[in-house]
Amino acid sequence: MRHNKKFNHLGRTSSHRKAMLSNMASSLIQHKRIATTLAKAKALQVYVEPLLTKSKEDTTHSRRMVFSHLQNKEMVTELFQNVSVKIANRPGGYTRILRTGFRLGDNAEMCIIELVDYNENMLKEKAAKKAARTRRAGSAKKADVAAPAAAPVAAAPAPVVEPVVEPVVEAPEAVVETEETPAAE
Repeated sequence: MRHNKKFNHLGRTSSHRKAMLSNMASSLIQHKRIATTLAKAKALQVYVEPLLTKSKEDTTHSRRMVFSHLQNKEMVTELFQNVSVKIANRPGGYTRILRTGFRLGDNAEMCIIELVDYNENMLKEKAAKKAARTRRAGSAKKADVAAPAAAPVAAAPAPVVEPVVEPVVEAPEAVVETEETPAAE
């Protein structure tokens, strides 16, 4: 039976996998966003989110626990001083995976994994959506205003069709005039 053997080995030995995830977690904390394959990003997400949760509580014990995973003093300092301040109010879900397509050489699915609170573009869009909220009663009024506006649009194509028919009737008259012109010459 394969109980408790759920995580992805990523085609590496245990020591290689631990070192790779530690280095990727350090890079994510340093750069706030890294590009990698989807499988590695999912494994990194499982690896780094508990570390980010531990960083919310700045104690000697939590620093040592995080250091045992990262093995990088500068990144531990960065995590506890800067990152933990930004994620203090977030109850989990500190990272986001954005799929970017497939790699040319081996067609591996690529993605960007980033810290959620550091993507300024997404934060601006979220703030704009919150400002645009209205009550349901207001949306019914907007629908009533939009309905009369749609009626003139429907009436506008009818006059356009009529002039198209009239030039067809005038075309034979033009032919008659061209026949009279050669006779006059």
